[in-house]
Amino acid sequence: MLSLSSTDKHILHCILLLSVIVVFECLSGGLKLWYTDADTVPIDPFVAYGWWTAAGLYLFRVLALLSLPQVMCNFLGLTLYDAFASKVSLRGTPLLAPFLCVRTVTRGDYPDLIRHNVNRNLNTCLAVGLENFIVEVVTDRAVGLPKNPRIREVVVPASYRTKSGAMFKARALQYCLEDENNILGDNDWVVHLDEETIMTENAVRGILNFVVNNKHEFGQGLITYANEDVVNWWTTLADSFRVADDMGKLRFQFYMFHRPLFSWKGSYVVTKLSAERSVSFDHGLDGSVAEDCYFSMIAYKN
Repeated sequence: MLSLSSTDKHILHCILLLSVIVVFECLSGGLKLWYTDADTVPIDPFVAYGWWTAAGLYLFRVLALLSLPQVMCNFLGLTLYDAFASKVSLRGTPLLAPFLCVRTVTRGDYPDLIRHNVNRNLNTCLAVGLENFIVEVVTDRAVGLPKNPRIREVVVPASYRTKSGAMFKARALQYCLEDENNILGDNDWVVHLDEETIMTENAVRGILNFVVNNKHEFGQGLITYANEDVVNWWTTLADSFRVADDMGKLRFQFYMFHRPLFSWKGSYVVTKLSAERSVSFDHGLDGSVAEDCYFSMIAYKN
């Protein structure tokens, strides 16, 4: 059976993407490869439809350009960078890597899932050779994690209030940053995960390369879906759009500009603790609905 390299796969991916775009443009009338007699008849829309109707139609056409920056960054991200990268190679020894805290924030509604994923992520880190790390779960309800020096469970008290009144996930994330709760140093790093997120060995190697390089204080990784058993194909296919978003505009914005021009997602974010505490998650109700997006905007502003 013919085995294709990652470069060959990426070239085929780009050809397919361009083909889909061209076919769609032809079928929708955006790209005309041939003309009929009706196409050559000049029409004055202001005469044919009236001034107000024609002006409204032109306005709707111009509004479509609002999405152009995102579309272009998505396209460039999907074509300029290899979408089928091979195994990540470590650029240094894990023994000399700074301390990592793999932090998962949850409400504690699914304790079995959390315990299972904590164990898997712990074993993945050990398999890569990571030594200086801890797997931490920040939860509103106790989930009963096993006793292990590399596992820490932080239960956010119901009475806890932030200074600005932050709520939901932002409240739990801010609780970890308070002086009396924080056990990390300024030069340590935090890997933020959702309760359902599973790290791979390639992901851990990529994180290690990023923190050892120490060139940037914030980073965003790629999240994929349907890696194991698929429970619902419809929701899985819907989530595939988020993968394209990660591999397109989010990857392009960080590789090219090193800025969250289009925001980022809250899971698989890697932050240096000193920078995270400087930005904080304590931004009131405005910063509580989409705390990840709000955090990125404050970090960008600063």
